[in-house]
Amino acid sequence: MTDYPLPERKPARPYFSSGPCAKPPGWSPDKLATESLGRSHRSKIGKARLQYAIDLIREVLEVPDTHRIGIVPGSDTGAVEMAMWTMLGARGVTTLAWESFGEGWVTDALKQLRIDPTVIRADYGRLPDLSQVDWSTDVVFTWNGTTSGVRVPNGDWIAADREGLSIADATSAVFAQDIDWDKVDVLTFSWQKVLGGEGAHGVLILGPRAVERLESYTPAWPLPKVFRLTKGGKLIEGIFKGETINTPSMLAVEDAIFALEWAKSIGGLPAMKARADANASALDAIVEGRDWLRHLAADPAIRSNTSVCLTVDGADEARIKAMAKLLEEQGAAYDVAGYRDAPAGLRIWCGATVDTADIDALGPWLDWAYAATAA
Repeated sequence: MTDYPLPERKPARPYFSSGPCAKPPGWSPDKLATESLGRSHRSKIGKARLQYAIDLIREVLEVPDTHRIGIVPGSDTGAVEMAMWTMLGARGVTTLAWESFGEGWVTDALKQLRIDPTVIRADYGRLPDLSQVDWSTDVVFTWNGTTSGVRVPNGDWIAADREGLSIADATSAVFAQDIDWDKVDVLTFSWQKVLGGEGAHGVLILGPRAVERLESYTPAWPLPKVFRLTKGGKLIEGIFKGETINTPSMLAVEDAIFALEWAKSIGGLPAMKARADANASALDAIVEGRDWLRHLAADPAIRSNTSVCLTVDGADEARIKAMAKLLEEQGAAYDVAGYRDAPAGLRIWCGATVDTADIDALGPWLDWAYAATAA
């Protein structure tokens, strides 16, 4: 392994994990505001900072005033679970799965809520036939499959006159891809993906039709306290005004505020999308230049520009782990092995907090790791 010459240049920030992801350029702990630390989240400053984070999310993501934004516990998973447990069961349910997190929502609907959903699946690297979706049902799907590198191309397939709710896990799509807010009734994400923030907290965005469902429907099953969004048949509005259900980490909130202010400073959502697209294009050039490297998502129209998944010719899980280990030991790339449930391969985060120059520098290091692990 040591006989193969090392590339001359390393990525300056070799953080290619798909969650938690790279911090924004220029980030350091001493740049975080500290006035809210050690204070109650229900103090004047605590609520003000939480509301400020919500306001920044709305501004940078261009969320319309028709939609409410709340900070909730449990990262993106908590936000999706909250939506499923409080809203599903009022009508039929369709779940879409083309990667592991989508399969997770299938399992929850089928085995935990026991609502017998219609399940539409596709293999890793592919998208199911979206025309099969029955919009008289509630539909749960991942906008961008973090573990497969497959995304929906747009929101055109979502019926404008739908009877059911569209519930989108968009944690690796927001801040990098266009979201048609008229087509989304519930959208969830976490700071730890495209913002490069910390985990533990999720964001739940509700459109008017989701609020109507919450205020008109009571699930048959009991709801844990951290899932309760209504009281006396009315939405708990405070959740969407900085009054979180449980105690948040104000340090994580300040970290998210830093990332959101950075996003705003570089030009907001258009600039964030452009950075992700540039990174994905740079990685695509690396793939195109190597006959042993391929995209798991063969169709560019459905290929992610954030969690880009690659296959390595002839490589099993053991070789992928060996490549990732060597790259980490050299400080050239961290956390690039594919997700444990996905086909063996590499996964390179290309979200906006990554610099394109670091993607460019990664290519020779992938060559080196591939050669160094050859049998």
